Amino acid sequence: MDRECVPLLPRVCEVLAASGSSLPDDTSLEKLLDWFTVLTEAGECLLEACPCLLEFISTVIQDTASAPSVLSFTLRLTGLLAAAEDGFRVLQACSVLDQVFSCQHLQEIGLWEDPCIRIGWIQGLRTMLQHLEGLSFFVQADFIEPLLELQTDTSLFVASAANQMLAHILLFCQPASSVGCSGTDKKEDDQNTCASVTVGENSADSMKINQDCTPVVVAISEYFKRALVIPKGSTQVHQCNQTLRLLALLLRQTKPPLQDKLLQTVTASLEELVMADCSQLTLPLMDVILAACSCTTDGRLPDQRVTRFLTFMLNVRKPADLVHAAAAFLHNGQCDCVHTAQSVRLLLLPLDIISGLNLIGTNAAGNALRCTRLTKNVCYVACMLWNIFSMPAADEHRISMTEQLKSKTSCISIIGVCLTNTPQVAVMDPDCLPCPPVLIVAAVLSLLRFCSGDSSSSSAGCSEVFRNVIGSGKVQKCALEALAALSNSPGVKVQLTDVFTLLIHCLDSPDSDPTVLHKSYQALVKWMSVCTDISSIKDQLRQDLIQVVKKRACDMRWEVRDSTVEFLGHLAGVRVCHTSSEEACGASEALLGGCCCTTPLLREALQDPESYVRASAIKALAQTVISSWQERAAPAQEQAEIVTRLLEILSQDTEGFARRAVVQFFIAWFSSHSSHTPPSSPTSSSCSLLMQSVRSVLSRGSADLDWEVKVHTLELAELLLDKAFSGHLGYTKGSDTHPAQPHPYAAIPDRTYALHTHTEKHTQDVESDLVGVLNSLVEQGVISALLSGLVDCDRPVGLKACRLLITLREAVCPPSQGDLDVTAATAPVSRVSCELPGAGWAQEIRKILGVKNEAHTQTNLKRANVAYSEDCGEKGVSAASHAERVSLCEVLGSLGLDERLDILTRSSDHVHNSPLSLLQDILTASTPHTHANTQTGQEVIVDCY
Repeated sequence: MDRECVPLLPRVCEVLAASGSSLPDDTSLEKLLDWFTVLTEAGECLLEACPCLLEFISTVIQDTASAPSVLSFTLRLTGLLAAAEDGFRVLQACSVLDQVFSCQHLQEIGLWEDPCIRIGWIQGLRTMLQHLEGLSFFVQADFIEPLLELQTDTSLFVASAANQMLAHILLFCQPASSVGCSGTDKKEDDQNTCASVTVGENSADSMKINQDCTPVVVAISEYFKRALVIPKGSTQVHQCNQTLRLLALLLRQTKPPLQDKLLQTVTASLEELVMADCSQLTLPLMDVILAACSCTTDGRLPDQRVTRFLTFMLNVRKPADLVHAAAAFLHNGQCDCVHTAQSVRLLLLPLDIISGLNLIGTNAAGNALRCTRLTKNVCYVACMLWNIFSMPAADEHRISMTEQLKSKTSCISIIGVCLTNTPQVAVMDPDCLPCPPVLIVAAVLSLLRFCSGDSSSSSAGCSEVFRNVIGSGKVQKCALEALAALSNSPGVKVQLTDVFTLLIHCLDSPDSDPTVLHKSYQALVKWMSVCTDISSIKDQLRQDLIQVVKKRACDMRWEVRDSTVEFLGHLAGVRVCHTSSEEACGASEALLGGCCCTTPLLREALQDPESYVRASAIKALAQTVISSWQERAAPAQEQAEIVTRLLEILSQDTEGFARRAVVQFFIAWFSSHSSHTPPSSPTSSSCSLLMQSVRSVLSRGSADLDWEVKVHTLELAELLLDKAFSGHLGYTKGSDTHPAQPHPYAAIPDRTYALHTHTEKHTQDVESDLVGVLNSLVEQGVISALLSGLVDCDRPVGLKACRLLITLREAVCPPSQGDLDVTAATAPVSRVSCELPGAGWAQEIRKILGVKNEAHTQTNLKRANVAYSEDCGEKGVSAASHAERVSLCEVLGSLGLDERLDILTRSSDHVHNSPLSLLQDILTASTPHTHANTQTGQEVIVDCY
């Protein structure tokens, strides 16, 4: 513990224990507990280092007027101190533990009703239970009963904490040697032995549990027997739900024999709940049953009663419950082909009824039973259960499901669950599918037609159900999401034309809301990216798509315009072929005719009154026009007009979204240039236009008010640095790394310098080349952008600029032994200068240079033609009213970049967020309570958070 903190702790404890005292900011207690936890984890004994803590705990627990927050803190602190066996014995000897965790005492003083007290009680006990002595104390104090009562607490936070606490205790009771039969190094005969032990056999060897924990296990078992009863009201339903969630958690985390003991205890209760057919319990019951099934994945046979429960849940319940149970089973990922096939049939049944496409064949059972993943015994059990349920159940399911679908509310709900799980169904093992995936796609297409009111194909389905989905936006959205996901299913490419036709219809429909249109665009892009051969799409369909896109680009709703320009950008990134033998081209060109269609729409969107649309249009332009600019396929005048408009947005737009998009446009444009084309030597009009624009982008972007715009601007500057130094030894690409090999004039990491051996001509060539690169970066505005970012008030901006400047310094600063005069005289690179403006960020740079270079200010900066005031040593560099030039290398060496990087990489509260500051804050904040200042009456604000 810090020496400065030791004398303050007793005063802090006295303040916290003061009768009725409470801090203005309770988070300081959390911070204090965090600090104590760190000290404990480091091996420090708090009771030895801080004897005052014991007195503090005793005082607080005996004071009936203690603030709830302080008492809750005391409960957790006591648990932390008792987590170590030595600390536990000290507290036990003083009878502190009995007093602190006494529920009766907390109830008598009227604080148990406060949720923060109950939370503190749970968390304190859980922290303490790290050793057998703590467990023995918990058992002897009979704390299991109040903990069980808290499982159904009115506070969700308390109930959740109690739930986790009970799981923690039960796992603590589990013998360390209890590993079941899941080890990978077990012999085959050992596995067979384990497989022969089931819950029903109640083997004595399998039920051996730590004797000290027997009362806990018994109490928990009795609790489940009491709690798992058929609910008769909403309150009981909630409590039963909570209990089932706890049981599922325990079954997943425990191992035999404790796992078997739990399962044996609750089997009878589960049977009653399963047979009760309570819809509100379907999902939690499935969680428990599937958790019980997962208990047998180590080679043992599943308990036949659990298998029967699962079969019952998938056969003899209400239609909506059956669908939810089937979805839960598939999500669980159980390798049981019989129940998987049954779940698939249940999830496809609503689509089958509506579409009339006969998705559910008669061979699903046979296919499932032929699956080689099932053992013979399991297949036998499955066959018996299938014979019991499947024959009469199939017709009953269809009848009951049809009746349920005639109700509009339940129809939409059931179809939503069905559609959500359809993509997962379509990619499953063919042995588990009753129909090919292409038929599932056809059913979804039929459903979408019904939603739009097309009744031409409804004769085969149920007309009463058909009426429920007409105009249902919810069903339409779910179906479009399913359709997009189904594009990855095997064998569905033959449906491309039908899908294309339907999506164009959705896009053209006047009844489609913005979300439906957005999802239609997404589905279209997804199918284009998967079905790259578009030879089946006729010219008329392509013309229809062009017309509908032009129509939606002018829609009155900005969300629709935004989705449309996004679609144009996404489509440009998809490669397709007109025929299988042709070379791939962009989907935008193949379907919409390329830039001649998309560019005018996107240019118009740059004038859109909604900033989101403008931003999306800029991003889409980057995805569509840049490639054509690289291929010189776009007119120079069009390029110039677009760039002019983008620069106007960067300097004039009132919304940050569009300005960020502009800088990202230039980043994408610059990145698209081939690496062998030097940006300083443009070979095309496009490249020349780009390099002419860079300085404006850097200048405007670095002066933006939005920190993300400034970060993106620095990313552009980083690309310029990387391109400029391409091929130069000593420069490491990227701002987050350090150079692996130093440049001939690079600074060595240990800050000592050494010259590399070169011929005189080679050295002159390197120097001349490096001088040219640096002058180019200065002219482009890269250096100004970096210096401006370094002193920016936004930490992410300053951090990135600092890293880039360090990378630049390591690559170009000449070798030195600390004598800047010699450096300037001998290294040509050091004579490269950059401009400091007369106002703005440059004033802060001058102040830094004045502080760092007091000893060399008059000598070195005069040589660089910098005017200083006479009191430079006291006030720093004067903020001159005109631009001045300084040596770039001297600036890089004088900014204290390493120290600045160290500060910027720390958390924002590193200065004040320390244990000492925390204790001082608590004492200061308590002043109005202990020493009231009647003259000022000012409130003291805690600054620890």
